[in-house]
Amino acid sequence: MSFIESPFFARRRMLAAAALVGIGLPAARAASSSSTDAWQPVVLPQARQRDIASAITGQRYRIFVSVPETPPPAGGHPVLYALDGNASFPNLASMARTAARRSKATGQPAPIVVGIGYATDNDYDAAGRTRDYTPPSAAAPATEGGADRFLDFIERELKPLVAAMAPVDPNRQALYGHSYGGLCTLHALFTRPAMFQTYVAASPSIWYRDRIVLGGLEGFALRVKALSARPALLLTAGELEQPSASGAVAPGARAAILDQRQMAGEARNLAARLDGEGTLSRVQFMLFAGENHGSAALPAMARGLEFFMK
Repeated sequence: MSFIESPFFARRRMLAAAALVGIGLPAARAASSSSTDAWQPVVLPQARQRDIASAITGQRYRIFVSVPETPPPAGGHPVLYALDGNASFPNLASMARTAARRSKATGQPAPIVVGIGYATDNDYDAAGRTRDYTPPSAAAPATEGGADRFLDFIERELKPLVAAMAPVDPNRQALYGHSYGGLCTLHALFTRPAMFQTYVAASPSIWYRDRIVLGGLEGFALRVKALSARPALLLTAGELEQPSASGAVAPGARAAILDQRQMAGEARNLAARLDGEGTLSRVQFMLFAGENHGSAALPAMARGLEFFMK
């Protein structure tokens, strides 16, 4: 177990050491009594992690969990599941702790945050996310198209594990994903709308395999109609993800790729389509000024958490 000393007590200890030096004890001996001047590992409050092996996908995942210190509401804590957990979890867990401090004023219970990552010290596992986050396709190689197996892992293996840790509200759960993660989020919404009540698709790679994810819209309205409550969707993109999105121009050769993929336009058009059809309870699109594909992830997390908690 790691311990982080508060700044108040750290100052008290350093002042005490200085006082000992002042009355004649050797400075080296006084300094050795305090470890506050040495570099220490950073500990994320309220956070735990463990690696688990999935019997469904045959892969290992690093699961990060942050449970609020506030008492759970009568129905249990809301839960936000975040893809690319190695990178997304620290930010979302910090945002959720801030939400917990405001919960008395807002009346909104703070969520449990679950980061679904990979057993690596890297922020991203390129091969793992390509395999797990992309929808099945007849044209996809064996290294892609595993989204259905991955969603089965979340539903049948991960959710029960989280529910055993703390009381959870099965009717207030959300999925967040960025890029390929956003693609997986849309695939989950279209094919399994009952799996979560809120979906946050940040900069989704709708372009993947000739927009195959949009094939899931066939029969989508009927699947939603059968639910007791309709889910909500937030779509986001960065202004610089598409040269023509707002007149901004991405630098270098990447501009041609971005123009071909139409990241912002595809997300905006999908939001307009779904909003017009009235299938979902809420649909919103946000374009983040001055943000590119990578930097747009951070405001998407903040706005996504806010969208979920409303």
